[in-house]
Amino acid sequence: MNTALRTPLVRTVVSAIQRLYPLALADKSWDNTGLLLEAPHRFDLAASRPSKHVVLLTIDLTRAVAEEAIALRSSFVVTYHPIIFRPLKSLTFADPQQESLLWLAQEGISVYSPHTAVDATIGGVNDWLADGISGGTACETARKVIQKVDGPEGFEDSGMGRVLVLKEPVTLGVLVDRVKKQLGMERLMVADGSGGRKIERIALCAGSGGSMLKGLDVDLYYTGELSHHEALAAKEIGISVISCFHTNTERGFLTAVMKQKLGDALAREWEQVAEAEREGKEGFEVVVSKKDSDPYNIV
Repeated sequence: MNTALRTPLVRTVVSAIQRLYPLALADKSWDNTGLLLEAPHRFDLAASRPSKHVVLLTIDLTRAVAEEAIALRSSFVVTYHPIIFRPLKSLTFADPQQESLLWLAQEGISVYSPHTAVDATIGGVNDWLADGISGGTACETARKVIQKVDGPEGFEDSGMGRVLVLKEPVTLGVLVDRVKKQLGMERLMVADGSGGRKIERIALCAGSGGSMLKGLDVDLYYTGELSHHEALAAKEIGISVISCFHTNTERGFLTAVMKQKLGDALAREWEQVAEAEREGKEGFEVVVSKKDSDPYNIV
């Protein structure tokens, strides 16, 4: 555990997340992953909180999610996207994001963002997307990362994006139906560049995949969002596109995979916390936010 962190609670949550999604996997050239807010410990609130520390999982930390965390008497928020990207010159209530951080700090609720570490790790969000569109590794002849990262021991094969080769090529329509089923969406943005050909090679990237997917020898790009010109260029060279709006490629992963994995990791870490430091808490409960949602409505 990182003993520089002040409380057993924060040390436990940070250690559990980093065992699953090491900081070394994140793209440090632009991303801001890690502990973003270490809130002061509120001794006066500890007894009134639930018997288990509540950890709230969300894609984005909005005002509504911050209010939800406070209403649930959470101890911690794990937000997939970092709420702090650039250096802050001030913290005021004039900015709604800063307002959320200030309210959480006042309530003793800390915030961590794993973001691109979750993208890169084997078994992370990109492999979850890959399983959904292909049917799983048993339905593939190959799966490889697009952009390898120098991961720590146990994470050597990690990297950003995935390229899949299907054992049995299928129509674009079949893949669209699989994506709709996995993501729980009724409509997707689809550009058909197949010319009636079946799809065999798929490149995918959760979130915004334009720069990651460009130039690959595949039949389909599958991502959260592409610009108009990126989609047009792909279709012009015979590559189809499935685009789902950014966060829809990420949100389902929280419930399907991350909730259970984080809960198990927290339980293991909590076993190492001295009884005197537990303040009577029995462990952790991981909850997926009900207030988190994509900013767009598809109508």
